[in-house]
Amino acid sequence: MGELDQEYIQELEHRPKLDTIHVEGIPLVDLSSFNSPKQDANGMSLLVAEISDACRNWGFFQAINHGVPTRVREKISLASRKFFALPQDEKMKVSRSEVDIFGYSDHEVTKNVRDWKQVFDCTIENPTIIYASDKPDDEELKELSNQWPDYPPELREACEENAAEMQKLAYKMLTLIALSLGLPEDRLYGLFENQTSFMRLNYYPPCPAPQLALGLGRHKDAGGMTILAQDDVGGLEVKRKADGDWVFVEPIPDAYIVNVGDLIQVWSNDRYESVEHRVKVNSEKARFSIPFFLNPSHNVWVEPLEELVDDQNPAKYKGYSWGKFYATRKLSNFKKLTSENIQVHHFKL
Repeated sequence: MGELDQEYIQELEHRPKLDTIHVEGIPLVDLSSFNSPKQDANGMSLLVAEISDACRNWGFFQAINHGVPTRVREKISLASRKFFALPQDEKMKVSRSEVDIFGYSDHEVTKNVRDWKQVFDCTIENPTIIYASDKPDDEELKELSNQWPDYPPELREACEENAAEMQKLAYKMLTLIALSLGLPEDRLYGLFENQTSFMRLNYYPPCPAPQLALGLGRHKDAGGMTILAQDDVGGLEVKRKADGDWVFVEPIPDAYIVNVGDLIQVWSNDRYESVEHRVKVNSEKARFSIPFFLNPSHNVWVEPLEELVDDQNPAKYKGYSWGKFYATRKLSNFKKLTSENIQVHHFKL
């Protein structure tokens, strides 16, 4: 992806204006009290309150003192850069398809417009079980496995080590989010057995027309939660709930960016909201990032949690199958969409 062809320029002209403000950004949350061998009750109470405020007011926060070893992050960062530096024909040997939906792609689509980036996806449960089709009455299942390139040889190990650490961090966040909703700390754990979570390596090449292009168009995350490691180039922007302004997320060394997805919005019955975000590109520097998408099992039925629904707060969503939703979204990656992709608001009551 180098020169801007005419077709792509026409697509880019439909991009929104890239007006961004640089202010004090999304909340910063220190997880020290959670990771302490002797958890202090007062410290945990304050932390849970911070998580509640961040999820309610922003849907995003940056986590520091999270417990993920620096060497793990450095290892996958180096392996990722080596992979994306390969010749295109080498990367295409592990390209994604309708059969192998995990692997390499340089043709991401958001809002029916191509994004300026390359990706490599790998699933966490290997193999991962999903529905074979998005048809409501089709119960056939299929197994999805990872494709690994021959080079760099350390990529697989780096991805698997990083995925293990992201799992640990994700369950810490599930604990804190559950507590912030007044639920038992393990209330959300069972929803993620035999999960459909996956991890993505993102590469945003320098773009000759950054005022026109987006590395990733505005969108919300459909799953439970996303945990993102970004480099020092930056580019992530969050749509602030208070006024709709786009706020730049300043890179903080060693921090992870956490955002709640559509599923937590539904489970919390709109107490917490999944928020739009996007990625700007850079004209001079490449950007690398690594998101971990925490998703439940294909057989999870998604609806507001019964503990958070009563006569004063009736359910705001009708239930839906995560497995069928996931199958629809994944299969749409390989089709030219003529209408809006399925979204959580389609299930709003």
